[in-house]
Amino acid sequence: MFAHIGTEALLVSLALLLAVLWPQAGAHWFQRAERALSALARRRTLSVFLCGISALAMRLAVLPWLPVPKPFINDEFSFLLAGDTFAHGRLTNPTPPMWTHLETFHVIFHPTYASMYPPLQGVVLAFGQVVFGHPFWGTWLSAGIMCAAICWMLQAWLPPSWALLGGMLPVLRFGVFSYWDNGYWGGTLAATGGALVLGALPRIMRHQRVGDAILLAVGVAMLANTRPYEGLILSLVVAARLVWWVAESRSVKSTPSPKQLPPGLLITRVALPMLLVLGLAGAATSYYFWRVTGNAFTMPQQVNRETYAVARYFYWQSAYPEQAYRHKVMQDFYGVELREFNRARTISGVFLQLAKMTGRAWAFYIAPILTLPLLLLPRIIRDRRIRFLLVAGAAGLAGSALVVFFNLHYLAALVPILLAVLLQGMRHLRTWRWEGRPCGQFLVRATVVMCVLMIPVQVRILAAPPAAASLEALGPERAALEAQLRSLPGSQLVLVHYHPNHDPLLDWVYNGADIDRQKVVWARDMGAAQNQELLHYYSDRRAWLLDADEIPPRLAEYSEGQNARPLAAVRERAGGSQQ
Repeated sequence: MFAHIGTEALLVSLALLLAVLWPQAGAHWFQRAERALSALARRRTLSVFLCGISALAMRLAVLPWLPVPKPFINDEFSFLLAGDTFAHGRLTNPTPPMWTHLETFHVIFHPTYASMYPPLQGVVLAFGQVVFGHPFWGTWLSAGIMCAAICWMLQAWLPPSWALLGGMLPVLRFGVFSYWDNGYWGGTLAATGGALVLGALPRIMRHQRVGDAILLAVGVAMLANTRPYEGLILSLVVAARLVWWVAESRSVKSTPSPKQLPPGLLITRVALPMLLVLGLAGAATSYYFWRVTGNAFTMPQQVNRETYAVARYFYWQSAYPEQAYRHKVMQDFYGVELREFNRARTISGVFLQLAKMTGRAWAFYIAPILTLPLLLLPRIIRDRRIRFLLVAGAAGLAGSALVVFFNLHYLAALVPILLAVLLQGMRHLRTWRWEGRPCGQFLVRATVVMCVLMIPVQVRILAAPPAAASLEALGPERAALEAQLRSLPGSQLVLVHYHPNHDPLLDWVYNGADIDRQKVVWARDMGAAQNQELLHYYSDRRAWLLDADEIPPRLAEYSEGQNARPLAAVRERAGGSQQ
């Protein structure tokens, strides 16, 4: 995450030096490019499509260096399970008969077998799997939709040229060159939902169009089915602004007034379309919960946390009762989580967590290149144009600060606000002059150039081979082994064995929706006696024992007391079977 910071800091230092010594550098070429882009930006619909298509094209262009990603984070495998389930035409799956051997992270096994996460990311992955043959293409498509939605949102708050630039910033930065478009655990959909909500709000207040009301409701539904907590905070702030707007319009006494809103217009063009969409979305989500958990008001995540977790999400909550685990790896995982939870609930722990959250968010979303515009935050705060966005962003950040655990995509719904603030800062920076010279104008232009120059650096960082036995190495290693086992005749069963000091994040046991029909089934080694029921159930499969903590992992045909053969031996056999 921090690998690019040094390069960017060097570029920014060079840009500052040039801004002081030679602020007119390239002015002629910049002016021509700005005139062309300004003409394009005035065609608002075309600008929206350009941002979306650019994100899709950019990811395709770097595909030779950044191929279709291999999942390695436990969250990714949970989302992929959801996608595979939906791709099979089901909302959930029956509990597998041998589920105690198959337990894994962020998955529930009772009352049904399903991912614990909200369903929308799984729907997108299922779309990619069914239509294009691989879940990645759903992620790829969602990144393009996000960039288009952000441009559309910014058009409601900023001049067209700046909205176009804002829609392109995710293309050049975190929207394409991050795990959002190179993994399976989300970010883009929550950002899209936030963009729809924040882009529809001012349009409703200006025009009261049915389409805008529908888009706002769709955005709320997307947030509820991706990041429900953060989405709820943003949705409540937007709802409060709508209520204030209605009350404000009713308080105007003069007749006629452009601020007055006829009650019939409000109901038919705004309230009813929103309620209809939200009602349908709420019914669909509740039905999904009912099918998965047996209760329309119980989220799968609640079931998972109450079954396995000890730590809770908020600082003021007490821990769950201690759980009884069947597998040491799961006990270790939730034990690490509990230790972090306990550390965070001290005064120093709170500040440490907030510092980590701030540092990681800065490195991911802003970094040195986009820091300069934020230095003008005091001037941005005084602007009326985006004051509501600042309020909504502050509420969202405050809500996120109440949660002990943090990941970068938890802030995805606030990304459109961040981009609006950055762009407003760039507008102020552009007017800055030093000794009468247009230093700020050069710095804004240089910011765009630096973003472009960082593309090959970001590609190189993402494409760098991971260190041995690292979390990043797990994905390619597991995928390669599974490919080798798939090449063998017949179905395979892999019992995964770990050493006592195993890192619980480096887990191999993940399966799809239809376990019994998989070519390769991954299970946990529970000892010779308990393994017998699994081996009996899968008697038609060739059984293997994987010692996952060896470097490289060692695989042997399952037999008590047999020494494991190196992984290379299995690969040689797999290669021979294909000849």
